[in-house]
Amino acid sequence: MAEQAPERANDGADLARDRAVLRRKSGLNKAIRIVVLLVIIAGVAFAGVRVWNYLNTYENTDDAQIDGHINSISGRITGNVTTVLAEDEQFVKAGDVLVRIDPRDYQVAVEKAEADLRDAEAALEASRIDIPITTTNTASQLKTAHSGREDATAFVLGTQRQLSAARDRLETARAEVREAQANVKKTNDDVARYRLLVDKNEIPRQLYDTAVAEAAAAQATLDARNAAVGEAEQNIVVAQSAVDQAQQRITQADASIESANTAPQQVAVSESRARSALAQVAQRKALLDQAQLNLSYCTIVAPVTGIVGKKTVELGQNISPGQQLMAVVPLDDIWVTANFKETQLSHMAPGQRVRFSVDADDKEYAGKVVAVGGASGSRFSLLPPENATGNYVKVVQRIPVRINIDPGQNDDHRLRPGMSVDPKVFIR
Repeated sequence: MAEQAPERANDGADLARDRAVLRRKSGLNKAIRIVVLLVIIAGVAFAGVRVWNYLNTYENTDDAQIDGHINSISGRITGNVTTVLAEDEQFVKAGDVLVRIDPRDYQVAVEKAEADLRDAEAALEASRIDIPITTTNTASQLKTAHSGREDATAFVLGTQRQLSAARDRLETARAEVREAQANVKKTNDDVARYRLLVDKNEIPRQLYDTAVAEAAAAQATLDARNAAVGEAEQNIVVAQSAVDQAQQRITQADASIESANTAPQQVAVSESRARSALAQVAQRKALLDQAQLNLSYCTIVAPVTGIVGKKTVELGQNISPGQQLMAVVPLDDIWVTANFKETQLSHMAPGQRVRFSVDADDKEYAGKVVAVGGASGSRFSLLPPENATGNYVKVVQRIPVRINIDPGQNDDHRLRPGMSVDPKVFIR
């Protein structure tokens, strides 16, 4: 019994020590848990602050896409398609032939335009040669007209002198006629008187015969003088006709001088013809250029390097100007159009860096903000909202922001217009 009492005492001491150890361990564990909890809270707070700060450094949106040019290919002339060298999704380079149109009609038009141009050039050359010829001819005509005027004037003076002389001769002939008439009357009177005396034998017969002969001679002289008067009158008619002809020559010479005096006008007319011919050459040249252009339009080439799409043209089809045949999408000139809410634009400005991804791959791309759009997307819609009707409901609008892709980001041409983009614009 005595031996069992010390053993129970030892067991109680051990139990007390164990309890003390357990209490110390429990307090230590509680302190550790508190410390760990405090560390966790501090870490969460620190991470929350970092996350909060990070979230405030950028703006993002899921309303964004890859944008680019879509070059519409259309015909510029009417014609029949003879060759189609492009298909949908085909890669083409700038200058590659896409479509050919039958060129025969346009080749004929070029040949006709060339012939018309040569004809106009020949007319121009002839009109240019005509200018010095006209100048020389008009000067010669003027000189000849003045010379003819002088000759006609001299001829008029000569014929007038002839007319005056003919009139003087007429007056002389008429005077001689009157003299001859007087002689005839005298000789006839002598014959009548001598006849009475001869019948009475008062004078010799010889004296009577002499008087008869003198009367006959006087009558012959009268007849000759009358003939001379007729001839003088005829000469006057002839001289008057010559004067009239000379006057006509003067009139003609004056008309020639008047015509020759229009030499400057004739030269001006020739120069006008030359200018008109030059204008015709220019017009024909323009028509030839247009015909050559139309012929060149028979070959339709790719304006840019890119991918063919939306092809509608087929072999044998008749096309018209402006008809869309296909489209070419260049992949080297693309950008991102991101439609941010207007509340996200407070700190957004050109030059800010951008990181974005696309749904097509897991690659992250870099870029920069280039510009903010001038109006909201709704204002560019076909039927923009009209808030003045009183049915206004405030809606946060979206403004397009252009983001250029940094060089070297799309060398593999994986980015295509229309792809969805998730951009982050770092505003701080």
